[in-house]
Amino acid sequence: MPTRTAGPAPAADAPWDAVIIGAGAAGLFCAGIAGQRGLRVLLLDHSDKIAEKIRISGGGRANFSNRELDAQAPHKHFIGANPQFCRSALSRYTPADFIALVSRHGIAFHEKHKGQLFCDRSADDLIQMLLHEAGSGGVQHWQPCRVAAVQQQGDGLYAIDTDRGSLRSRALVVASGGLSIPKIGATDFGHRLARQFGLRLVETRPGLVPLTFDGEGWAPYAGLAGLALPVRIQTGASTGRVDFDEDLLFTHRGLSGPAVLQISSYWQPGTPISIDLAPDTDLPAALSQAKTRSRRLLANELAALVPGRLADAWVQQDADWQRPVAEVSNKALARLAEQLARWQLLPTGTEGYRKAEVTLGGVDTRDLSSRTMESTQPGLYFIGEVVDISGWLGGYNFQWAWSSAHACAMALPG
Repeated sequence: MPTRTAGPAPAADAPWDAVIIGAGAAGLFCAGIAGQRGLRVLLLDHSDKIAEKIRISGGGRANFSNRELDAQAPHKHFIGANPQFCRSALSRYTPADFIALVSRHGIAFHEKHKGQLFCDRSADDLIQMLLHEAGSGGVQHWQPCRVAAVQQQGDGLYAIDTDRGSLRSRALVVASGGLSIPKIGATDFGHRLARQFGLRLVETRPGLVPLTFDGEGWAPYAGLAGLALPVRIQTGASTGRVDFDEDLLFTHRGLSGPAVLQISSYWQPGTPISIDLAPDTDLPAALSQAKTRSRRLLANELAALVPGRLADAWVQQDADWQRPVAEVSNKALARLAEQLARWQLLPTGTEGYRKAEVTLGGVDTRDLSSRTMESTQPGLYFIGEVVDISGWLGGYNFQWAWSSAHACAMALPG
């Protein structure tokens, strides 16, 4: 349940040291650290629910960080106009630092493949930890509380009008997130505030999102909805080819699963993707061998190499493949192997922000300090997803939230 602290706003001559807008991962964490530094902190959020994005992440167990994160080479796992921007914050507050905090709170966790860290029990354990840290710092928490207007006064203080009254603050921290998953309260508040104060924005688009395909063109594969299998997926990018070895999931409208979510952040409209549906199999050799020893239908032999539903759907695309494997020409077998190993697809779009896990783009890092997260507008800070830094699937975005929040909280003036 949301914390609805009834504490009064400070008097006109006693402004807050910091007002933080957004009580998600970055905002909650920043508030706790700043409060424990002795700052007078007020945390605001318009939503009825606290940290809902944490609560629903990782299947309800919050993939809260990743051991494989390389802070010295952020371009490996982070995307943005300048991925190197996040190097400073990630180097000063690492996955090991957050793991130590989780451990101090007695939260059991486990590591899945590729360094991904999840709570054993529930994402709520993480939320309660963040609330406890904020409480330990004496943070005042108003939620729900909508911000109507923000202005900077002549004395440098920020005047903030809310539906719970007006207040002033020496510093304003924007941790309002991006546009992904609007049903849990995502808005463009942070982007609008950045524009208000003359900051630049990098165009936003959905990231870590399922891809969709033309209805008629997708018809042969629509019946595969629900089928999952490991693949190698790749697409071209301005910096060269990008590829991932992950699981793919067929849907009624297109493709999802970790492989597609990862590649979606690099995919550009109008460009194809390529999928190897049997990445660990020498298909030409396996099919040639089957031809010499089997009298079964090609579909049956293929089902030993890829999922049966996929094999059945695939052979329906060519009459040459709808016969016993021994009767299929070498040329037809080679064509089948080539198509399965290099399935070329042109997505028509994505499922949009409603299904996206992150928002690509945001506040331009050229207008932010990589050490403090303060913008070129003095006293105005931006942290977390609202910034033009997005991570891979697998805990990287949460670690960016923790690291950027820590950098900001440690830099806030007392």
